[in-house]
Parts: sequence; structure tokens; C-alpha cells
Amino acid sequence: MQINLSNTGKRYNREWIFRKCSYEFNSGKSYAITGANGSGKSTLLQVIAGATLQNEGIIEYKSNQFHIEPEQHYNHISIAAPYLELIEEMTAEEMLEFHATFKPLTQSLSVEEMLQIVGLEKAINKQIRYYSSGMKQRLKLAQAFFSNTPILLLDEPTTNLDADGITLYHNLISNYTKDKLVIVSSNVKQEYDFCEEVIEIGKYK
Repeated sequence: MQINLSNTGKRYNREWIFRKCSYEFNSGKSYAITGANGSGKSTLLQVIAGATLQNEGIIEYKSNQFHIEPEQHYNHISIAAPYLELIEEMTAEEMLEFHATFKPLTQSLSVEEMLQIVGLEKAINKQIRYYSSGMKQRLKLAQAFFSNTPILLLDEPTTNLDADGITLYHNLISNYTKDKLVIVSSNVKQEYDFCEEVIEIGKYK
């Protein structure tokens, strides 16, 4: 899987968040997008995800050198971010099963096993509305890491996690990202210290 950005830019009203960003992302490698708070890290990640459209430039998605149509690339992407909402009337088990109806989960694990890995086995039948912020973040990570997609996007992935949660995050990175294209948006070193390439968003102002 490959993502190519060519002179890509995003603006809100008259203010450019970033401009002339050209970069090639490839499967099997991990990348970090870094910069100060409010610098545009999350915006670039959302543009890469297709959640928001760029104002200039081109983004191409390829699989085995074949172009993927813009309306289809979401099938290849999973994402975890603080601003993504969970359906709080559901239980964690129901949430993952619902998610699997439009984005398949890995077949090597059952939903129960996934929730056990992220430490939510005791709350499997509890409505998400009663979860702590840390438990919700664990569920978001499970949803992203265990989706059967070649691209994994992570925006501030240890938000609301305690020390055990941060250890869990690193275990997920070590055990469940083989051959994936991983992009992390963060200014916290421990969230992206495994990444092979670092992109400073400030270079594209």
C-alpha cells in the first residue's frame, strides 16, 4: 500500500494550515507527524485519511501499483483519534461487532480476545457511557489496531491512558502492525519513538 502527497495544502478561510506538502508513505514503514499544539498535525492526518479535503495538490492511494479510487480508499484505512465518537448506548462487544459490519476485523482473534488484549474483558457487557476516558481510549485503539486494513492512522494515541495503557499501546504497536503503513500524529516522543521517519509539520507552512 502506498500514499503519495504532491504539493498538498489545506486552509481554513484565508489561513493556510500547511502548503506544498509532498511525501511518499509506504507499507511496512512507520511515520510520525510532529509539531507544536495547533500546528496542523491532526489536520494533515485527517487529509491523509480523506476525512477532510485538501485545498491544493493531489493525494494518490495505490495498492500493488494500482490506483484506488477516492471513494474506496476508506476501506483500506483504520484510525484512532480523541475526537472520534463511540456509540455510548452500545457495549464494547456490540461496538466492535457493529464496526465489523462495514470494516472487517482481523480473523485471527475473536471480539472477546480483542477486548481481553486491551484490558476490557471485565467490562465487555457494560455500556460505553459508563466507561472512563481511559477505557474509551482502549476501545478506540482496539477498533483501529484490529481492523483488517493495511493503513493505521493514530492521532495522539495515548490520550487519557495511564502507565499501563501506554505499555499496552506499545505492545499493540509491536504485535499488530507488521507490514502495515503506520502514521502517528503527536508531539509526545513516547507515542512515536518507534517511527522510522519524522515529518515536521512546521516545514510546510
